[in-house]
Amino acid sequence: MAKYYLAVDIGASSGRLILGHLENGKMELEEVHRFENGMVKKDGELCWEFDRLFKEIKNGLKKCKEIGKIPVSMGVDTWGVDFVLMDKDDKVLGNTVGYRDHRTEGMDEEVYKIISLEDLYARTGIQKAIFNTVYQLMAVKKKHPEYLEQAETMLHVPDYFHYLLTGQKTCEYTEATTGQLVSPETKDWDYELIDMLGYPRKMFQKLIMPGTSIGHFTEEVKAEVGFDVEVVAPATHDTGSAVLAVPANDDDFIYISSGTWSLMGIEREKADCSKKSCEMNLTNEGGYAGRFRYLKNIMGLWMIQSVRHEFDDKYGFAEICQMAEEAKDFPSRVDANDECFLSPDNMTEEVKDYCRRTGQKVPETLGEIATVIYTSLAECYAKTARELEEMTGRTYSRIHVVGGGSNAGYLNELTAKATGKEVHAGPGEATAIGNITAQMLKAEEFKSIEEARTTIHESFGIKVYQA
Repeated sequence: MAKYYLAVDIGASSGRLILGHLENGKMELEEVHRFENGMVKKDGELCWEFDRLFKEIKNGLKKCKEIGKIPVSMGVDTWGVDFVLMDKDDKVLGNTVGYRDHRTEGMDEEVYKIISLEDLYARTGIQKAIFNTVYQLMAVKKKHPEYLEQAETMLHVPDYFHYLLTGQKTCEYTEATTGQLVSPETKDWDYELIDMLGYPRKMFQKLIMPGTSIGHFTEEVKAEVGFDVEVVAPATHDTGSAVLAVPANDDDFIYISSGTWSLMGIEREKADCSKKSCEMNLTNEGGYAGRFRYLKNIMGLWMIQSVRHEFDDKYGFAEICQMAEEAKDFPSRVDANDECFLSPDNMTEEVKDYCRRTGQKVPETLGEIATVIYTSLAECYAKTARELEEMTGRTYSRIHVVGGGSNAGYLNELTAKATGKEVHAGPGEATAIGNITAQMLKAEEFKSIEEARTTIHESFGIKVYQA
């Protein structure tokens, strides 16, 4: 009888529940439930619908029972930085505001009145992004000080879902590091920094590492879904899980976890919190087994996803890639990391405006807009690869693209060409695979990360694009 492990993998645009098990030495996956995700406007703020998402998680659990495949454990991974604050009665305080909301505008300056950007980086090793938890909490402090006064608990998004499932309040390390409030030296909250910023120390839960058992379902969840299961923390930050699923055991590669965001970097044993690393806006996020994901956040496929929506989702991504390829000679480029692309009212118009502002030819057709975005992304990857090589003093021979973006063949070709490196694409469901892998490592289905990655390489098709 197969032993099933369940990954609840929720990204910024969709969520899914995926079962994994080992069969004849290979990992097999089965998607049991998929649902939409996105931010909605509430009281003028961009918010997540956590109540609806939790219902979808339970709907997926019920489907596991229906098909007779009840997992031995499960874990939730999501995006980083966002959180809920809860009062003494465990009620959520205020709206569940998302990272694309504009409430953090100007909050970097408020933080720097207390601690400089350089000192903040030296303490945490985390790149500046205006939506980091450190700035979001400052927005709460300035705009809703009553929430911080009432707050007993802060939980990041995956920790909140784990709490709803088990009643246990935990904060998982890889997710916590994204917020810019954790020390890479102690791998714990930087309480001195937290005190300096005036955030209540009591609301920060003890950090746990991936592979920690959180508990079992509450009586209420058990009654609703019809079974009980152990909840195990994966690397709850989706990139942490995706990097665990990179199918390679040497260190001669750069990875790109490619989805709504592109996270491009390497694995390291120690963080680099130097001034130069800060200037390059590289980050040291926590990884599985206490490793560091030394990487850069790049705007990623969010741009193409947004454009697709603006064309009423008439075309699939493969069709858009085809149109981009047909318009490949279109000359204009944008800086994919420019903040104007973070949350524009209309991405298509923003790309056109950028080209107009910078004196370039303005793209008109969907193919032209797509080729501008894809080519600009590939050039951004090439620049980041050079920066990583400069910081580490070595050259890497290949790039592993994992996640949904590994299916974007045209982008992979452009990336190989722009970087001059082989591109190994796949697996596409890297985040869910990494989530399941952490559970399997805890259950000793694998003896080591190396054994797990070898199995992943043998289980899923990897496509190679030559430079």
